[in-house]
Amino acid sequence: MNRIMECVPNFSEGRDLQKIDQIVAPFRARAGVKLLDYSNDEDHNRLVVTVVGEPEPLREAVIEAIGVAVELIDLNHHQGQHPRMGAVDVVPFIPIKGVTMEEAIALSREVGEEVARRYLLPVFLYEKSATAPHRENLAAIRKGEFEGMAEKIHQPEWHPDYGPAERHPTAGTVAIGARMPLVAYNINLSTPSLEIAHDIAKKIRFIGGGLRYCKAMGVELKDRGITQVSINMTDYTRTALYRAFELVRIEARRYGVSIVGSEIIGLVPMEALIDTASYYLGLENFSMQQVLEARIME
Repeated sequence: MNRIMECVPNFSEGRDLQKIDQIVAPFRARAGVKLLDYSNDEDHNRLVVTVVGEPEPLREAVIEAIGVAVELIDLNHHQGQHPRMGAVDVVPFIPIKGVTMEEAIALSREVGEEVARRYLLPVFLYEKSATAPHRENLAAIRKGEFEGMAEKIHQPEWHPDYGPAERHPTAGTVAIGARMPLVAYNINLSTPSLEIAHDIAKKIRFIGGGLRYCKAMGVELKDRGITQVSINMTDYTRTALYRAFELVRIEARRYGVSIVGSEIIGLVPMEALIDTASYYLGLENFSMQQVLEARIME
């Protein structure tokens, strides 16, 4: 592939393996498209797919997968720890190689217009594709979730960019846009208290006075009897992963809570991990040019 676009669609299904397989199927064995990763989380009840491809075949694969999800997922019967407003909750396009952010924006708008026409699905453009400043932040669009969107979508400031100004009865709404690479990073805490996890999340996220390129919320992991600070690092080049980790550790200390582990959801840029390793190893004057795999891939 000479022109590579990445897409990381999030679907509101993390438990039914048969449905997950059907949703992922449009990305398999398709010319010009490569399925890199997909992971489902039962607590979040969410599926995250990472796929790359040439813009045109990627466009068709994404549209097809959205159609499958609209057909299979009924949010009236959906419960999970992660906020959601749609069967297909969010569809970001990320320029990787030989394509620009402007092309990613154009592709997101093409996909948005087509899924609205084909599936009667209300579409909000977000991040770099947003048509107004108040629509840039996904959390602002999603506020109220599937249930609240029934009324919210009728407000003039929240009319969708494409599709009917009426929530789809089973599939809700979807946010589609273009953005920088995002790192989904979760930090697990040695406490079952969701209130503590929420308080820590509030302190580390930007909107609460925390890290500039950090979004966070508290999540309960019932099966493990612990909680989690679920984080989206929206620009790892400006806010490093180790800063989020250390700030969670600092804030957890006031509650007598410790970190029991952390996890990456989906794929992560090599540079984000190398930066964190450099910090903890105390490496001096280290650069990506010293990473064997990075030099081989040049």
